[in-house]
Amino acid sequence: MAKTTAKYELMYIIDVDLGEELIAATVEKFKSLIESHDGTVNELDEIGKKKLAYLINDKPEGYYVLVKFESSPDFPAELDRVLKITDGIMRSLITVIEE
Repeated sequence: MAKTTAKYELMYIIDVDLGEELIAATVEKFKSLIESHDGTVNELDEIGKKKLAYLINDKPEGYYVLVKFESSPDFPAELDRVLKITDGIMRSLITVIEE
C-alpha cells in the first residue's frame, strides 16, 4: 500500500535579531525536519527581511521564509508544534495546497 502524501505550504517569520548565521541555521533546521520525516521539500524561498504589517513582540521587521513541501497528513501537526517551541520563530502558518 502506497503512503498517502499531501502538499503543504509553510510560511514562517524569523526574528531578524538572531543574525544571519542563526537565521540560516533555523531555515536549515526546518528543511531537515521535513526531510527527516519522509517529506519532500519542493520549493524553499527565503523571501528575506521585510517590514511587518504590525509589530510582533515589539519588532518592526521579520525574515520571511516560504516552504512548499509534501508529507504524510499527520506530519504538519508535529511541524507546527516544533515551530511554536523554537526560539526566534515569530509567526508560522501551514496550509494545505489543494490540487
